[in-house]
Amino acid sequence: MTAPRKFLPSISSLRALEALDRLGSASAAADELALTQGAVSRQLQTLERQLGMELVQRDQKRLALTSEAQDYAAEIRQALNQIVQSTLRLQAAPLAGTLNLAILPAFGMRWLMPRLPEFARLHPDVTINMATRLEPFNFATEPFDAAIHFGDASWPGTQSLLLKHEQLLPVCAPQLLEGRRVDAPKDILKLPLLHIQTRTAAWKDWFEHQGIKTSAGLNGTIYDQFATITQAALHGLGVALMPDYLVEQDLATGRLLALHPEPVETAGAYYLVWPERKSNAPALMKFRGWLAGKAQPEDPLPR
Repeated sequence: MTAPRKFLPSISSLRALEALDRLGSASAAADELALTQGAVSRQLQTLERQLGMELVQRDQKRLALTSEAQDYAAEIRQALNQIVQSTLRLQAAPLAGTLNLAILPAFGMRWLMPRLPEFARLHPDVTINMATRLEPFNFATEPFDAAIHFGDASWPGTQSLLLKHEQLLPVCAPQLLEGRRVDAPKDILKLPLLHIQTRTAAWKDWFEHQGIKTSAGLNGTIYDQFATITQAALHGLGVALMPDYLVEQDLATGRLLALHPEPVETAGAYYLVWPERKSNAPALMKFRGWLAGKAQPEDPLPR
């Protein structure tokens, strides 16, 4: 990154500005920064000269930021916090390094988490930090080394490893079927349908796979995450079309019933994706190599 010096003020000057904005007085800012009030004032004067504008209103030795400087300080605060967090991650990283991983909440909880103890046992020198991201993002502006992604392998600027194809089952709570019969897939159309926001065409595609034509829009309630749609199904609110790995336990205990015996594979799949520039990072290489042993074949079904 190259930029004129006036756009890259010193950290000391920016810290003085941020502290004055947050604490409200030069004396409080000086105490926090372990400086004299005069030193704080000089840092602010240096910043004003560098930017070529007034940032501080001076009234009988009292310093107060202009409204423009207050907005600037709020943005600077975020940047300073980011520097602090990045430094903490760097200092906390063990010898082999840290992997910062973005995960999908349902897949991370039900598929990845049960497998992670094995990775921790095999690679105790690698620390994995995880945070939720539901949509693709720019690796250049987010603090992640890799991500679990659902869809296809077309995330720009990345490489990928297929983890698992998604297979869907229609499921509902036993109480929903009281007084009703489901002898064929078309009978499901008589029941209330639950939709997941990230798979808007899932029910339509599933019925077409069963040879059943439906209208363009199928009625039903919409949920934004699998955690909430699962609870809706468990409480008898309707039939949910769920990934098989998410409902295995509930089917085994009888809390949910499958209304079709065989799961249907969808076009999308789960991938580990990472930016090309990170391909040789030691922690990522260990994690990727371990995950490869857990992944499904590239194309398990004939096309």
